[in-house]
Amino acid sequence: MERLQKRIANSGLCSRRKAEEYIKEGRVKVNGEVITEMGVKVSPSDTILVDDNPLPVLIKTYLVMNKPVGVLSSTTDDRGRKTVISILPQEYQGLGLYPVGRLDYDTKGVLLITNDGDFMNTLIGPKSNLKKEYLARIDGIITKEEVKNLAQGVYIDAKKTRKCDAKIIDIDKKNKSSLVSITLVEGNYHQVKNMFLALGYNVKKLTRVKFGEVEIGNLSPGEIRELKPHEIKRLVVLSKYKFVK
Repeated sequence: MERLQKRIANSGLCSRRKAEEYIKEGRVKVNGEVITEMGVKVSPSDTILVDDNPLPVLIKTYLVMNKPVGVLSSTTDDRGRKTVISILPQEYQGLGLYPVGRLDYDTKGVLLITNDGDFMNTLIGPKSNLKKEYLARIDGIITKEEVKNLAQGVYIDAKKTRKCDAKIIDIDKKNKSSLVSITLVEGNYHQVKNMFLALGYNVKKLTRVKFGEVEIGNLSPGEIRELKPHEIKRLVVLSKYKFVK
Protein backbone atom coordinates (compact mmCIF):
# COMPACT_ATOMS: atom_id res chain seq x y z
CA MET A 1 0.00 0.00 0.00
CA GLU A 2 1.16 3.53 -0.76
CA ARG A 3 -0.30 7.02 -0.60
CA LEU A 4 -2.44 8.02 -3.56
CA GLN A 5 -0.44 11.14 -4.41
CA LYS A 6 2.77 9.11 -4.44
CA ARG A 7 1.27 6.54 -6.81
CA ILE A 8 0.16 9.30 -9.18
CA ALA A 9 3.58 10.99 -9.06
CA ASN A 10 5.42 7.71 -9.55
CA SER A 11 3.41 7.07 -12.71
CA GLY A 12 5.22 9.99 -14.30
CA LEU A 13 2.01 11.97 -14.81
CA CYS A 14 3.06 14.87 -12.60
CA SER A 15 4.91 15.87 -9.45
CA ARG A 16 3.63 14.83 -6.03
CA ARG A 17 2.64 18.42 -5.27
CA LYS A 18 0.62 18.59 -8.48
CA ALA A 19 -0.97 15.24 -7.64
CA GLU A 20 -2.11 16.68 -4.31
CA GLU A 21 -3.69 19.61 -6.16
CA TYR A 22 -5.56 17.20 -8.45
CA ILE A 23 -6.89 15.34 -5.41
CA LYS A 24 -8.05 18.54 -3.68
CA GLU A 25 -9.77 19.65 -6.89
CA GLY A 26 -11.75 16.39 -7.06
CA ARG A 27 -10.11 15.26 -10.29
CA VAL A 28 -8.98 11.86 -8.98
CA LYS A 29 -11.05 8.69 -8.72
CA VAL A 30 -10.12 5.41 -7.02
CA ASN A 31 -12.28 2.47 -8.08
CA GLY A 32 -14.91 4.92 -9.33
CA GLU A 33 -15.01 7.02 -6.14
CA VAL A 34 -13.90 10.65 -6.18
CA ILE A 35 -11.13 11.27 -3.63
CA THR A 36 -10.59 14.77 -2.23
CA GLU A 37 -8.64 14.09 0.98
CA MET A 38 -4.95 13.44 1.52
CA GLY A 39 -3.72 10.27 3.18
CA VAL A 40 -5.73 7.73 1.19
CA LYS A 41 -3.67 4.61 0.51
CA VAL A 42 -4.01 2.45 -2.57
CA SER A 43 -2.90 -1.03 -3.58
CA PRO A 44 -1.55 -2.22 -6.95
CA SER A 45 -4.98 -3.66 -7.81
CA ASP A 46 -6.84 -0.34 -7.38
CA THR A 47 -8.02 1.50 -10.50
CA ILE A 48 -6.97 5.14 -10.46
CA LEU A 49 -8.24 7.79 -12.88
CA VAL A 50 -7.17 11.42 -13.21
CA ASP A 51 -9.66 13.49 -15.21
CA ASP A 52 -11.27 10.13 -16.09
CA ASN A 53 -8.03 8.95 -17.72
CA PRO A 54 -5.99 5.99 -16.41
CA LEU A 55 -2.49 6.61 -15.14
CA PRO A 56 0.26 6.11 -17.71
CA VAL A 57 2.25 2.90 -17.51
CA LEU A 58 5.62 3.92 -16.14
CA ILE A 59 8.67 2.60 -17.94
CA LYS A 60 11.44 2.81 -15.37
CA THR A 61 14.39 4.69 -16.78
CA TYR A 62 17.91 5.14 -15.43
CA LEU A 63 20.29 7.67 -16.99
CA VAL A 64 23.64 9.26 -16.27
CA MET A 65 24.35 12.76 -17.55
CA ASN A 66 27.51 14.80 -17.72
CA LYS A 67 25.78 17.85 -16.29
CA PRO A 68 27.06 21.10 -17.78
CA VAL A 69 27.74 24.31 -15.89
CA GLY A 70 24.80 26.71 -16.14
CA VAL A 71 22.07 24.08 -15.96
CA LEU A 72 19.80 23.54 -12.94
CA SER A 73 19.48 20.15 -11.25
CA SER A 74 15.69 20.33 -11.22
CA THR A 75 12.70 19.39 -13.34
CA THR A 76 11.46 22.93 -14.06
CA ASP A 77 12.42 26.54 -13.38
CA ASP A 78 10.01 29.45 -13.00
CA ARG A 79 12.68 31.80 -14.37
CA GLY A 80 12.97 29.89 -17.62
CA ARG A 81 16.52 28.66 -17.10
CA LYS A 82 17.71 25.37 -18.55
CA THR A 83 17.28 22.29 -16.38
CA VAL A 84 18.76 18.81 -16.64
CA ILE A 85 15.30 17.61 -17.71
CA SER A 86 14.67 20.30 -20.32
CA ILE A 87 17.93 19.49 -22.13
CA LEU A 88 17.20 15.75 -22.38
CA PRO A 89 16.61 14.32 -25.87
CA GLN A 90 12.97 14.30 -26.98
CA GLU A 91 12.56 10.55 -26.46
CA TYR A 92 13.11 11.03 -22.73
CA GLN A 93 10.62 13.87 -22.32
CA GLY A 94 7.32 13.12 -20.59
CA LEU A 95 8.63 10.09 -18.69
CA GLY A 96 8.41 11.69 -15.25
CA LEU A 97 12.20 11.86 -14.90
CA TYR A 98 13.97 13.81 -12.16
CA PRO A 99 17.57 14.20 -10.96
CA VAL A 100 18.94 11.95 -8.22
CA GLY A 101 20.01 14.65 -5.79
CA ARG A 102 21.52 17.80 -7.21
CA LEU A 103 24.65 19.50 -8.39
CA ASP A 104 25.03 23.26 -8.00
CA TYR A 105 24.30 25.52 -10.97
CA ASP A 106 28.03 26.16 -11.45
CA THR A 107 29.08 22.52 -10.85
CA LYS A 108 29.48 19.95 -13.61
CA GLY A 109 29.87 16.21 -13.83
CA VAL A 110 28.12 12.94 -13.03
CA LEU A 111 24.40 13.25 -12.34
CA LEU A 112 21.96 10.36 -12.32
CA ILE A 113 18.42 10.85 -13.62
CA THR A 114 15.51 8.45 -13.08
CA ASN A 115 11.77 8.09 -12.56
CA ASP A 116 12.19 5.31 -10.00
CA GLY A 117 11.49 6.90 -6.62
CA ASP A 118 12.55 3.88 -4.58
CA PHE A 119 15.86 3.71 -6.45
CA MET A 120 16.50 7.41 -5.83
CA ASN A 121 15.68 7.19 -2.13
CA THR A 122 18.00 4.21 -1.72
CA LEU A 123 20.87 6.14 -3.29
CA ILE A 124 20.48 9.51 -1.56
CA GLY A 125 18.32 8.75 1.48
CA PRO A 126 19.67 9.28 5.02
CA LYS A 127 20.76 5.64 5.29
CA SER A 128 22.76 5.66 2.07
CA ASN A 129 26.54 5.19 2.25
CA LEU A 130 27.21 5.81 -1.42
CA LYS A 131 30.50 7.59 -2.13
CA LYS A 132 30.75 10.57 -4.46
CA GLU A 133 34.10 11.80 -5.79
CA TYR A 134 34.76 15.43 -6.72
CA LEU A 135 37.66 17.37 -8.21
CA ALA A 136 37.91 20.86 -6.76
CA ARG A 137 40.10 23.60 -8.20
CA ILE A 138 40.65 26.02 -5.32
CA ASP A 139 42.33 29.40 -4.89
CA GLY A 140 45.63 29.17 -3.03
CA ILE A 141 48.25 26.54 -2.31
CA ILE A 142 46.81 23.95 0.06
CA THR A 143 49.17 22.00 2.32
CA LYS A 144 49.30 18.28 3.03
CA GLU A 145 48.43 19.01 6.65
CA GLU A 146 45.32 20.93 5.62
CA VAL A 147 44.22 18.09 3.35
CA LYS A 148 44.72 15.70 6.25
CA ASN A 149 42.49 17.93 8.39
CA LEU A 150 39.93 18.00 5.60
CA ALA A 151 39.86 14.20 5.54
CA GLN A 152 39.43 14.02 9.31
CA GLY A 153 36.43 16.36 9.17
CA VAL A 154 35.95 20.11 9.48
CA TYR A 155 33.33 22.19 11.26
CA ILE A 156 30.48 23.73 9.29
CA ASP A 157 27.93 25.67 11.34
CA ALA A 158 29.34 24.12 14.53
CA LYS A 159 28.85 20.59 13.19
CA LYS A 160 31.77 18.38 12.20
CA THR A 161 31.65 16.70 8.82
CA ARG A 162 32.20 12.95 8.50
CA LYS A 163 35.63 11.59 7.67
CA CYS A 164 36.36 11.35 3.96
CA ASP A 165 39.12 10.69 1.44
CA ALA A 166 41.07 13.70 0.23
CA LYS A 167 44.32 14.10 -1.68
CA ILE A 168 46.23 16.72 -3.64
CA ILE A 169 46.20 16.09 -7.40
CA ASP A 170 48.06 19.17 -8.63
CA ILE A 171 49.63 22.37 -7.35
CA ASP A 172 49.76 25.32 -9.77
CA LYS A 173 52.29 27.65 -8.16
CA LYS A 174 52.23 30.08 -11.07
CA ASN A 175 48.48 30.73 -10.76
CA LYS A 176 48.43 30.02 -7.03
CA SER A 177 45.78 27.33 -7.12
CA SER A 178 45.39 23.67 -6.14
CA LEU A 179 43.48 20.71 -7.54
CA VAL A 180 42.14 18.42 -4.83
CA SER A 181 40.23 15.14 -5.03
CA ILE A 182 37.65 14.63 -2.30
CA THR A 183 35.45 11.56 -1.89
CA LEU A 184 32.62 11.69 0.60
CA VAL A 185 29.32 10.16 1.60
CA GLU A 186 27.58 13.30 2.81
CA GLY A 187 25.71 15.46 0.34
CA ASN A 188 24.55 18.53 2.23
CA TYR A 189 23.93 21.89 0.59
CA HIS A 190 27.22 23.28 -0.82
CA GLN A 191 29.00 20.50 1.07
CA VAL A 192 32.33 20.52 -0.78
CA LYS A 193 32.49 24.29 -1.14
CA ASN A 194 31.78 24.81 2.55
CA MET A 195 34.38 22.24 3.59
CA PHE A 196 37.11 24.10 1.71
CA LEU A 197 35.76 27.44 2.94
CA ALA A 198 36.20 26.16 6.49
CA LEU A 199 39.92 25.96 5.70
CA GLY A 200 39.94 29.40 4.11
CA TYR A 201 39.83 28.37 0.45
CA ASN A 202 37.34 29.31 -2.27
CA VAL A 203 36.38 26.71 -4.86
CA LYS A 204 36.87 28.06 -8.39
CA LYS A 205 35.69 24.98 -10.30
CA LEU A 206 33.96 21.83 -9.08
CA THR A 207 33.39 18.60 -10.98
CA ARG A 208 31.77 15.41 -9.74
CA VAL A 209 33.77 12.68 -11.45
CA LYS A 210 32.18 9.64 -9.86
CA PHE A 211 28.87 8.64 -8.26
CA GLY A 212 29.35 5.24 -6.66
CA GLU A 213 31.22 3.52 -9.48
CA VAL A 214 29.51 5.46 -12.28
CA GLU A 215 31.90 7.82 -14.09
CA ILE A 216 31.58 10.47 -16.79
CA GLY A 217 33.51 8.36 -19.29
CA ASN A 218 33.38 9.84 -22.79
CA LEU A 219 30.20 11.84 -22.26
CA SER A 220 30.43 15.44 -23.42
CA PRO A 221 28.70 18.14 -21.33
CA GLY A 222 24.95 17.60 -21.60
CA GLU A 223 25.23 14.11 -23.06
CA ILE A 224 23.55 11.10 -21.45
CA ARG A 225 23.56 7.34 -21.59
CA GLU A 226 21.36 4.70 -20.03
CA LEU A 227 22.76 2.84 -17.04
CA LYS A 228 23.40 -0.84 -17.61
CA PRO A 229 21.49 -3.34 -15.42
CA HIS A 230 24.64 -4.34 -13.53
CA GLU A 231 25.40 -0.66 -12.79
CA ILE A 232 21.93 -0.18 -11.32
CA LYS A 233 22.30 -3.23 -9.08
CA ARG A 234 25.80 -2.21 -8.04
CA LEU A 235 24.65 1.27 -7.00
CA VAL A 236 22.01 -0.24 -4.73
CA VAL A 237 24.58 -2.60 -3.18
CA LEU A 238 27.16 0.16 -2.63
CA SER A 239 24.60 2.46 -1.03
CA LYS A 240 24.19 -0.11 1.75
CA TYR A 241 27.90 -0.49 2.51
CA LYS A 242 29.11 1.17 5.69
CA PHE A 243 31.73 3.82 4.96
CA VAL A 244 34.48 3.39 7.54
CA LYS A 245 37.59 5.52 7.91
